[in-house]
Amino acid sequence: MPDTAQQDRGVAGGVGLTALLVAAARAVETHRPDALARDPYAEHFVRAARASARWPVRPEEVPGGEADPLWGRLGRYFGLRTRVLDDHLLRQAYGGVRQVVLLGAGLDTRALRLDWPPGCTVFEIDQEEVLAFKHGVLDALPAGDRPPGASRVTVAADLRHDWGAALTGAGFDPSAPAAWLAEGLLLYLPSAAERRLVDMVDRMGRAGSTLAYEVKLGVESAAVRDSPVYAETKERIGVDLLALFDGEPRPDSAADLAARGWSTTVRTPFDFTRLHGRGPLPERHDCLAANRWVFARRPGVPALTR
Repeated sequence: MPDTAQQDRGVAGGVGLTALLVAAARAVETHRPDALARDPYAEHFVRAARASARWPVRPEEVPGGEADPLWGRLGRYFGLRTRVLDDHLLRQAYGGVRQVVLLGAGLDTRALRLDWPPGCTVFEIDQEEVLAFKHGVLDALPAGDRPPGASRVTVAADLRHDWGAALTGAGFDPSAPAAWLAEGLLLYLPSAAERRLVDMVDRMGRAGSTLAYEVKLGVESAAVRDSPVYAETKERIGVDLLALFDGEPRPDSAADLAARGWSTTVRTPFDFTRLHGRGPLPERHDCLAANRWVFARRPGVPALTR
């Protein structure tokens, strides 16, 4: 692995550092015997960045195992979220959708690691510096370590501003349906940016399109904000999630989408813990209790691949 010290500015702090947090969690999950999801690229990102070079990437490197608030409980949450959203996107692809848009893609490698049907294109939208770090790490891997997946197209754009033109300029077809994903994104966006994002997806999402995203409901209590997950994430790896979460009142994007004619389903992470038989369970003063995963669909049948 070449020295990427000059390339890691996009993930060296702030919200960019959370991309490394999720990558480390995916790396640990990958090596669990009962892994919910596997990402063979994740540990390469973690080791390439100065900020995360000493973080664990395997279960045996986690002190306390699954009881550890950071790499156990929060890490398993990210593993569960990855699996659920993997399954969701693949269902759309095998149902006929051939465009996938990852909003705030970070260090997501779904384009490479999932078994896509022929003809799929995955568009990854994120800031230029994040994409540059990602390219640097992936390009350094031997070609045999990067099996063919979907066609992968990166789009450098700031999701707080207008990004639709950049997406269409990269080859996105607004006349065809798409599966949109905002994983771990909306929590950090100003409320106005979230409204613009939902409006853009609504305008560009044709019949048969879907949007999956994560939100937190309401304002967490002081007891929840003092939970070990938040405290140890800040103390041990310098990621202050509470400071990064946008503090403005959140829009009800699920209701907004429903008013625009989309069907919406709102689930808790614990619903999927029960479904898969592993993952985080509710606990007292739980920082995961307010998390919701929303799945929205614009009614209609996707057009056949042209």
